[in-house]
Amino acid sequence: MAHRPRKRAANQNAHMYWQAHSEKRVLGFAGYKVGMAHMSYVDDSESPTKGQEVVSSTTVIEVPPLTVYGIRCYDDKNSIGDILSPDEKILKSAGFEKKPADKKIDETKVTDVRLLAFAAPDKTTIGKKHIEKMEIGCGGKDAKEKLEHCKAMVGKELKISDVFKHGEFVDVVCVTKGKGWQGAVKRFGISIQRRKATGKRRHVGTLGQWHPAYVLYTVPQAGQTGYHQRTEMNKRIMKISNKPEDINPQNGFPQYGFVKNDYVLLKGSVPGPAKRLVKLRLAVRSPKALSAKEPNVGFVSR
Repeated sequence: MAHRPRKRAANQNAHMYWQAHSEKRVLGFAGYKVGMAHMSYVDDSESPTKGQEVVSSTTVIEVPPLTVYGIRCYDDKNSIGDILSPDEKILKSAGFEKKPADKKIDETKVTDVRLLAFAAPDKTTIGKKHIEKMEIGCGGKDAKEKLEHCKAMVGKELKISDVFKHGEFVDVVCVTKGKGWQGAVKRFGISIQRRKATGKRRHVGTLGQWHPAYVLYTVPQAGQTGYHQRTEMNKRIMKISNKPEDINPQNGFPQYGFVKNDYVLLKGSVPGPAKRLVKLRLAVRSPKALSAKEPNVGFVSR
């Protein structure tokens, strides 16, 4: 019910909600899904295996540096103007044919600030050439502190190690793997009927009651499956590294190739196929007890 309508996502560059945060920091990042592996680590939770070495699945995400090309200022959720980098080379990379005319912004009216950045997939091996622009939230005590913090980053490259730390929890926003047009059994998980009931098996038993005399939208029916935007919460960062040779298999990752940049290991799975853009956001409901601990990762499969 929370995922209606089940239609194709409008864009692989997923829309993000940014929560307020009192600490002066950048609240998100973006990368590309590489694939999955398994790792061993010392369990530091309160589970029965606490203190023991356990094995878990992990997702590898390649995170090349993001280029910050500007700042977007908001006044009560409405954009009141952008502050762009003076570097014309960066603006050209961001898709500007020429630098727009400077717009005077009344900084006293600014209530929120977000970074304007773009990811460069051509730094990876996935074959995509076009940049992917995005807004990234920023934390701070007030709008003035956010604005000063963001101005210091304009025109610079932002690395994953500047944003997140080992052990922190992040929310993952991504477009899932597309599966095309599917029937109600696969799409909604309805029961397969016995053959002698209707002569059919993979169909809905009833399309609804007599009154109201129309088919409700809640009735499971065939339609688009997958390629939906989804948010998965509280994925723990197990490792951030700038040594891709430690993670690359001998023949590269299936459907992806070799990791060339920084990478991050997230515990568990992440939506979407290999090469899909994955956005990371500081968790809005993170378990505080674990987020302060740095995980002790041992073996990672290659």
